[in-house]
Formats: sequence, structure tokens, C-alpha cells
Amino acid sequence: MAENTVELLILGTRTFAEEVADLASAIHGVHVAGFVENTDRDRCNRPLGGLPVYWIEEIGPLVRCCRGICALSTTLRSRFVQQAAEIGMRFVTLIHPSAVVSPQAQIGEGTVVGPGCVIASHTRLGSHVIVNRGVLVGHHTTIGPFCSLQPGANVAGACAVGEATYIGMGAIVIDHVSIGSHSIVGAGAVVVRDVPDHVQVLGMPARIVKENIAGK
Repeated sequence: MAENTVELLILGTRTFAEEVADLASAIHGVHVAGFVENTDRDRCNRPLGGLPVYWIEEIGPLVRCCRGICALSTTLRSRFVQQAAEIGMRFVTLIHPSAVVSPQAQIGEGTVVGPGCVIASHTRLGSHVIVNRGVLVGHHTTIGPFCSLQPGANVAGACAVGEATYIGMGAIVIDHVSIGSHSIVGAGAVVVRDVPDHVQVLGMPARIVKENIAGK
């Protein structure tokens, strides 16, 4: 393996983990070394995509030579990230070659930016954010850690999205809107006013349909 190649362990073994493995394979200097499981130990008995699956408690010897990325689309992935970090895992940022990221944008550790995404100038993405296929994030917008932006979501300029919020497929957030932490914006919703913490919003325009939630 080339000296500067990053050996990558993907936290997760579901279908999205396979998608992230495919994304990583398109990035020069990244080699996927395997997957990590933390709930079903029997899953470690068979490979995934021809690669080994490691049990979380047994990756200690690997963290010295490998970096990690969490490939769970749920905003509750912070638990898995914390578990791996306590063992000594360090994380990388993955940006697909087809994504357009302004040099004035800031991308946090452990964040995934998928194919066809556009991240505009002076935008800040926190750590361990999932920016899925074809997402648009406007200028001067801040996305908090552990957020999930699903395919085709469009968050306009000068917005603020709190920690661990889930923005569904095709949702639109107009400019200068704030969305709280641990909330859910449903697929196809159009957000035209501020959204508080711990709520789910749906529709056009988006309205609160559920309260006291903890993300998705």
C-alpha cells in the first residue's frame, strides 16, 4: 500500500455503509480496510463486500494504523462515534471528487460529502455530518455536528441548523431560517420559518406535527 494511503474502517454494516465504501473508493489515497459492528456480533462472522467486519471491542490494535468514518444515516450515530473514539479511533473527512466545495467552506472531522453536492462559500459543516447525494448548502450557512442531510435537500444561504437534526430527501429550507437541534424535517418539506428543537415538521409550508423527539 502506498505510504500516504489512508486505511479506512467504516463504522456500520448496513446498506449505507456499503454506499460510503463505494464513495471512499472513488477518493485517491483512501483504501477501505473493513467495517465495524457494535450491535450484532454474529455479523462479524461473514465479510461485507469482500471485506472483514470487526467487532467494536476488538479494533484496539487497528486504530494505530486506520482511521474511521461513521456510516449510519441516523443522527443517533454519535453513540457509535463516541464508542470508537474511547478506544482511540481517529476520524477522517470524505469528500467525493464530484462534489463542489468552496475553499472558503469549513468541513468538520468525520463528515461525509457525497456525489454531486455543492457546499457554498463561508459555510461551516460540523463534525460527523452526512451530506448525501446531490445536497445543496448555501453560503454562510452553519450545519451542526451529527446532522443528516438526505439526497436532494436544499438548504439556502445564511441558515443555521442545530446539532443532530435530520433533513429529509428533497426538503427545502429558505434563506435566513434557523432549525433547532435534534429535529426532523420531513422529505419534501418546505421550511419557511424557524423550527425549534426536538420537533418534526412536514408539509408545504412545513408545520410541526410532533414534539419532544430526539432526532432520527
